[in-house]
Amino acid sequence: QVQLVESGGGLVQPGGSLTLSCAASGSFFSIYHLGWYRQAPGNQRELVARISSGGSTNYADSVKGRFTISRDNAKNTVYLQMNSLKPEDTAVYYCNAQIGTAAYWGQGTQVTVSS
Repeated sequence: QVQLVESGGGLVQPGGSLTLSCAASGSFFSIYHLGWYRQAPGNQRELVARISSGGSTNYADSVKGRFTISRDNAKNTVYLQMNSLKPEDTAVYYCNAQIGTAAYWGQGTQVTVSS
């Protein structure tokens, strides 16, 4: 069982930056594939970025070049560095951990991009 707790969301102006963190409890963090998803009102939850247990990353086209996902296995934490934020990035951001058929979710953190 893995528990995930996100932090770092908030209100930021367009063009600004935020870093989200997701701290995980439990063992074997290093073997989990990790991801950040987001869900805006009225929309389905969508993948933002993913990092494998081996460190390979992939990103949604809408965030490529602006967002960076990373992980620190020693701290059981995954990060999402978000730069050049746009109003359309406004959403609740969720952390995800997967191993085999098991998937775990955090409670989400709100990111609002507005002037």
